[in-house]
Amino acid sequence: MGTSVSADAAERARWGLLSDEEVVRLVLAGDEALFEALMRRYNQRLFRVARAVVKDDAEAEDVMQHAYVQAYAHLAQFEGRARFSTWLTRIALYEALARVRRRRRTPEGPDPEEAARSRGPSPEEQMAQAEARALLESTIEGLPPAYRAVFVLRDVEGMDTAETAECLEVSADVVKTRLHRARALLREALLERAGVATASAFSFHLERCDRVVSAVLGRLGFRPPRPS
Repeated sequence: MGTSVSADAAERARWGLLSDEEVVRLVLAGDEALFEALMRRYNQRLFRVARAVVKDDAEAEDVMQHAYVQAYAHLAQFEGRARFSTWLTRIALYEALARVRRRRRTPEGPDPEEAARSRGPSPEEQMAQAEARALLESTIEGLPPAYRAVFVLRDVEGMDTAETAECLEVSADVVKTRLHRARALLREALLERAGVATASAFSFHLERCDRVVSAVLGRLGFRPPRPS
């Protein structure tokens, strides 16, 4: 693969006409600009999935960067047996879950959630902190981890049962059971009482999208990352 990546408006318009599999094939053939297309296509999904597991915005972005770098490094190993979106989501899930496991093995360190709470909100966070969404996110975070992962994949990200099961490596019946229980836990506290739309949870803003894309391209040596 070469070393130059640039994307103008016409090129980005072309991206939308290509399937994931076509994009992967062209990236492997040397059209590296299209890797940015894959990132922008799945940035929101990966952020939501990672954020639901690690429960911290900055760490979720780091998980995303790691997942994209790993996906790029192993792109030739994508064989199309699963959808590309499933393959990529699974990479991000593995990394997020691994970080949570490492955190549990080192309890003497500072608590990342407490550290996140102690930091002042960024301007982006201040704009995004609508009361309804804050209630929604805090309630989702209160779910047990297994239920939270299924709920975010199915009801927030909109993945179907089969793809969710494939990402989490559980059966479709397990996904349905966990989703039913997650909804039951949330219903009285959130869905019926507040009527909040789940699609607004853990929104992935354009500023964050650009920051992650730029950082990943910089790590891959395509171009220096733009300042956030």
